[in-house]
Amino acid sequence: MFNLARGSLYEEIKLERNGTAVSLKGRTVSFSYYESLLSPYVTAHLTYIDVGNGIKGTETDTQERFGTILRSLPVEGRGDENISFKITNELGSLDFMRYPLKIRSAKPISQDSTREVVSLSIVSDAALRNENTRIYEKYYNSISNSVSSILTNKLKVPSSRINVDETKNSLAFDGKSRRPFDAILFCAKQSIPLDGCPGFLFWENQSGFNFRSIDNIISSGVSNKNLPVYRYYGVAKTGLTDEQNNFRILSSPSYTQNQDVLKALRGGIYRTKNVAWNNNNNQYEELYMTIDKAGLKTLGDKPKYDAKFTANNAFTQTFKFYIDSGNNEAGISSAINNNPLEHFAKAAIRYNLFATQVMNITVAANPSLKAGDVIECEFEKITLSNKSEGAADEHQSGKYVILHLCHSFTPTRSFTSLTLVRDTYGLYRSGNL
Repeated sequence: MFNLARGSLYEEIKLERNGTAVSLKGRTVSFSYYESLLSPYVTAHLTYIDVGNGIKGTETDTQERFGTILRSLPVEGRGDENISFKITNELGSLDFMRYPLKIRSAKPISQDSTREVVSLSIVSDAALRNENTRIYEKYYNSISNSVSSILTNKLKVPSSRINVDETKNSLAFDGKSRRPFDAILFCAKQSIPLDGCPGFLFWENQSGFNFRSIDNIISSGVSNKNLPVYRYYGVAKTGLTDEQNNFRILSSPSYTQNQDVLKALRGGIYRTKNVAWNNNNNQYEELYMTIDKAGLKTLGDKPKYDAKFTANNAFTQTFKFYIDSGNNEAGISSAINNNPLEHFAKAAIRYNLFATQVMNITVAANPSLKAGDVIECEFEKITLSNKSEGAADEHQSGKYVILHLCHSFTPTRSFTSLTLVRDTYGLYRSGNL
């Protein structure tokens, strides 16, 4: 059984610059690794203690004495300092040996005559490439092809680390000196998947870069019969030697958001009015979009709301567009460039509904978990009735998407902190809208 109080194993953790590598095993006192669906790159923080026996100061000391890694290598946040690591336990492995991260900054926390404590801020290599790259080209292909091209040709990401959902719509756009990440995020909100509702997310996790529709994230999780199931019952549900305790929720679930109807109305979740003007033919178009017609895929039951929100042609938000006709084409063209009436109204509903519930939990460190994964959570029902009839709360329990993730490792303990989101309530799904 996995011991919840035991730290994970640092199989390897090293700092390297210009071919000189120094092991941080035995020196690291804490390591935290972060992923998020809202961040295009991963980050980490590492704290280590150095007593001055790490490396000779061949560059910084005329006598070439041993000194601290920070002063003798030296580590100055130049952009050429790598951190590679592999951390494992019984539940998985967090492996960045082939694709090291970069040191963003190195800061001494404390120093005396015998030791130095240093904090390293770490980011993905692509985060540095992104800051040093601009896009000036024009793109005309399907959005998914354009995103793959940017990742491959601009950021030099290996194809094995690119996961892009195919889009059925195209977008002609000029790079306008954007950074690659900004260009991809610009495309995300205008993308339509082959099946499902518009609305894409772009993020990096330990597997690489992901450009995926929210509906596909949900569908792939719901169809997976081998999802990890995490349970919260206050105490161990079974004996201490039972492996199910590896998947206990260790902290009381903490909600940061839970169905704000006023926010939903203002966001236009239930019914919106969408108007557009095409200057090419002087035509005015009008479209009403309701949540029931958006074609959403949900993690739980169908969204429930007061019927008066959509009755008698009522709407809670108005979106206005100027239709782009031929502005990115050579010569004279009346072709509409990715008509916003086809994606914006549905995407607005999809994005706003996605994080209806936002919950924080802590579990035993599971390095195999990634941002964008779907997990199943089971929560104990608070009742005076006989729990032998069913102990799970069927309203709160169900499938959740990992929005933010932090793997935290120390010499004695290791945990994974998760921020989970869900669009609807219920343990059972009612299909697509």
